Amino acid sequence: MRLLLTVFCLIAACASTPAVRRFAPMDRTAVTDVLDRQAKAWNAGDLTGYMDGYARIDSLIFTSGGKVRTGWQDAFDHYQKKYATNRKAMGHLEFAVTQVDAVGADGAVVLGLWKLTESEHPGEGVFSLVFERRPEGWRIIHDHTSTSTP
Repeated sequence: MRLLLTVFCLIAACASTPAVRRFAPMDRTAVTDVLDRQAKAWNAGDLTGYMDGYARIDSLIFTSGGKVRTGWQDAFDHYQKKYATNRKAMGHLEFAVTQVDAVGADGAVVLGLWKLTESEHPGEGVFSLVFERRPEGWRIIHDHTSTSTP
């Protein structure tokens, strides 16, 4: 009986100890996969697919061209206005991730380079993104993109 009670207590103790989640190598891969899917969607002319990399939240921050846009819809409307007029405007987008830093178990900051060619709006520059682990997967919640001066 005493052995049974000891075993029961050990099982109960293990069951009540929450697993500690950490930012793992597979999380880094999942974050960079979001950017890979975004580039593929962009290059296929799929703005909605591109925007799937962003959290559909009103508190999304998107900063570019000296302007701050707040909310997923505002960012999407900006892209629609600038690029959805014709396929030529979108061109070919490439990302090069230079750094992924964990921010706790459920966050990451990504630094990288972007380049848009074959477009009416060609350019290149740097970006820093804040990712958050969400029920739907890793999503961008803050995007600061700048253009390199020619």
